[in-house]
Amino acid sequence: WSSDVCSSDLLRLVTAACLAGTGWVHTDLYLNGYKAIHVVGPSFLVQGAGCFAVAVLLLVSDSIVLRLLAVGLAGAALFGFLLSRTVGTVVDTERGLEPAPQALLSLLFEFGVLALVGYSLLALLRSRLRPAAAV
Repeated sequence: WSSDVCSSDLLRLVTAACLAGTGWVHTDLYLNGYKAIHVVGPSFLVQGAGCFAVAVLLLVSDSIVLRLLAVGLAGAALFGFLLSRTVGTVVDTERGLEPAPQALLSLLFEFGVLALVGYSLLALLRSRLRPAAAV
């Protein structure tokens, strides 16, 4: 195994863990109260299921499409968080890092996904742009 392969595998594993973490947070919120919220509640379950599905697939594939799906899921969750703290949702505007600790955990997992996928895509781009070694 080269160090590139090992680091790529480690990046995928940690990315999958962060994505599963945000999936767990959203599923937990849905099961513990958010399912009663019209329109917004079911989106938490869909977000959780999508995160779990892509996290499992990331464990077996290094597909760029899966990494982009991970970014989309994390970005959508962060956008929803931002909306819930500014213009509000169907029910109300939330404040700060409530509910605790789920809000903070979700933010950490989602920013983690964005950072890890961003790093892996930059490394991939660098490796493809690197000139072949002279023979």
